Amino acid sequence: MALFRTRPRLSVIIVFYNMRREAARTLFSLTTRYQRGIRESDYEVIAIDSNSSEPLDKSWVEGLQGNFQYHFMASDHPTPNQALNTGARMARAKTLVNVIDGARILSPGVLAGMLRAERAFDYPFTYTVGMHLGHKRQNDAVMEGYNQQVEDELLETVPWQSDGYSLFRISCLAGSSKEGFLFPVYESNCFAVNRDILKETGGFDERFVAPGGGLVNLDVFRHLMTHDTTTPVMQIGEATFHQFHGGVATNVPTAENPWEEFDAEYERLRGEKFRFVGYPRQPFFFGELHPDCRRFFLPVREGPATE
Repeated sequence: MALFRTRPRLSVIIVFYNMRREAARTLFSLTTRYQRGIRESDYEVIAIDSNSSEPLDKSWVEGLQGNFQYHFMASDHPTPNQALNTGARMARAKTLVNVIDGARILSPGVLAGMLRAERAFDYPFTYTVGMHLGHKRQNDAVMEGYNQQVEDELLETVPWQSDGYSLFRISCLAGSSKEGFLFPVYESNCFAVNRDILKETGGFDERFVAPGGGLVNLDVFRHLMTHDTTTPVMQIGEATFHQFHGGVATNVPTAENPWEEFDAEYERLRGEKFRFVGYPRQPFFFGELHPDCRRFFLPVREGPATE
């Protein structure tokens, strides 16, 4: 009976929008066949299709593993914000893992690392860096013909299903993480935080209505990074890997990036433009460096950017 089910320690909330191709890999990366050091009973996965015209198959998603559930929901705007907030209300765990973009494959130690951080700190805000599949950021690679077919062929060159760290061999740092593990990032596409703290900071503000949520992910990250109670924790050696799917910011040429539109919305809501300034607290660095990701530990330093 549901009454006697063990409460999971993590609730993973992940949002999809017309991502049948990408979801197959992303959801596989959330199974215990791929994730290391975690049991099925330790977590649940709440997969939400937000306004997809080509939604995922519920029976397929829930057949991947016993702790997976699928929901389709309508949204008033082309953003994942309502879906993420709805998922938070559905979640049974005290710690929420938010994956705003369902096109991102996780590395194999993300979930176990979040559980270890939960044991080590009272209220950790645990996050990962972002990577792009391909040897150039996808905003630049698209100008040279990078697309889903090229990416499919690239993924065939490494045994990522059995060794997810091999994805580091065929990836590069995303713009928001381009200085590597040891330098500040301004957003994360996979982070864990106590559900009450996320609620206290306002969750994903549904007034952000620009496509893809605009700067909502940066807004949430800033609130959690500066919260008095949280302990920021950067996961060393772990990441999410962005698949090419026609994203409004990640898969358009740099010159067409909608940053100005996004920043204008941010200014209307927050009273100022988004500023890339240092945060008052430095994160704890938590994890271990797999050989395949060591080259991203101290890359050449550049100025801040977003994905």
